[in-house]
Amino acid sequence: MSTASLRRDHQLIEKVLKSMATAVGLLEAERQVPHIVIRQVVDFAKNFTDACHHTKEEESLFPALQKAGMPARMGPIAVMLMEHKRARLLAGEMERGAQQYESTGRHNSLASSMREYVRHLTEHLRKENNRLFLMAEARLQDAAADVDRQLQDVELRQLKDIGRDREYYERLAADIEGMMGSHST
Repeated sequence: MSTASLRRDHQLIEKVLKSMATAVGLLEAERQVPHIVIRQVVDFAKNFTDACHHTKEEESLFPALQKAGMPARMGPIAVMLMEHKRARLLAGEMERGAQQYESTGRHNSLASSMREYVRHLTEHLRKENNRLFLMAEARLQDAAADVDRQLQDVELRQLKDIGRDREYYERLAADIEGMMGSHST
């Protein structure tokens, strides 16, 4: 199935989003969140969610959908590209907020950008899981093996470029979840 790799990514991303939501709650309650957790969620957002996952979609899934007749300048692909751009902007804001939090202890910017990132990505993943991926599975049945291979190639290349592998981000997500799990409601 041409979306299996992407759905697996979503499960990992959703795990981190849940931990991020817990961190936002702590920050907004004037409680400390360990700086290591903040650094890890920023790393995950920028390097796994964006550089790896979004690039897999942009370089493999979306071109395959275009080839299968889905327009790129309007409709689902155009919306997803705009949402990827918004996620990148929010990740940058989150990184700046994290730097401010670490250096001054002020959390407002971090909590705000992290809350918006969680909201945005949660909605984005829902759209992909419940709409885009269903369309992709229907349209790409004949090309599924090629798309799967391309997705794997992009993932390996992107993670190699940042000096990591998938297992690193799976462990990172588990570590974040473990550290934030004791604080969840």
